[in-house]
Amino acid sequence: MLRAAVIGSPIEHSLSPVLHNAAYAALGLDLEYTRLECAEAEVPALVSSLGPEWVGLSCTMPTKRAALAFASSVTERATAVGAANTLVRTDSGWHADCTDVDGVVGALREKGFSDGTHGVVIGAGGTATAALAGLAELGISSVSLVVRDPSRASEALETASRVGIKAEVLSLSSVDLAVLAGASDVVVSTVPASATVPLAAALARAPYVLDVIYHPWPTPVAAAVEESGARLATGLDMLLHQAFGQVEQFTGKPAPQEVMREALAAELASRS
Repeated sequence: MLRAAVIGSPIEHSLSPVLHNAAYAALGLDLEYTRLECAEAEVPALVSSLGPEWVGLSCTMPTKRAALAFASSVTERATAVGAANTLVRTDSGWHADCTDVDGVVGALREKGFSDGTHGVVIGAGGTATAALAGLAELGISSVSLVVRDPSRASEALETASRVGIKAEVLSLSSVDLAVLAGASDVVVSTVPASATVPLAAALARAPYVLDVIYHPWPTPVAAAVEESGARLATGLDMLLHQAFGQVEQFTGKPAPQEVMREALAAELASRS
């Protein structure tokens, strides 16, 4: 039996096994996907210990930067983002990619986003860098990064430069978020749900909003966007689309997208 897994910490509530195992069953593959608890510093030892039956790993927090550093080859977009959520076994080692970019692109396209030039990203952490790469792929050429502490936005600015986006950093305490969002083509919120309570109504002024947080649901942003009539893409949409790319890289076969979508819906219904 071939094997794959999601690594990270904490990992026990990851939805990735639901998506991947449904896909492999639909494809008729003898491939088992599990969870492996792994801290950032443990990535090299863990991955090095895996036998030849291991075909791929999904990397979640806090392992994404370590996965990129460990890999023997990397994609251009993983380098641009500065993190890898995907490791694929090759003849010469492990190949790193960042299908989180697919997650951003797929989630927004699914909700109808097709054209725009300016975006707003709330937060400047690891998810924000993937969002910047995704927005660049969608044709966004300029982005306002709204953060609590502008001094911590350097990595996001580096990613923006690598993907060809002109970025400005704005302090959350001094920006008129409602005006900024209303003048944008798309907003991506990457901060915890609790932090968006005072921001949600302003963010909902944008025509398209991607809220990468999906627990607890509905988030303040999701509720405000639904009420405003704007288009909402969610973290669950992003999760699905990044998993499609991983399944295809692990197996070399097209991902059975509807099967994976139905499996996720069933799992969420059972958990609720």
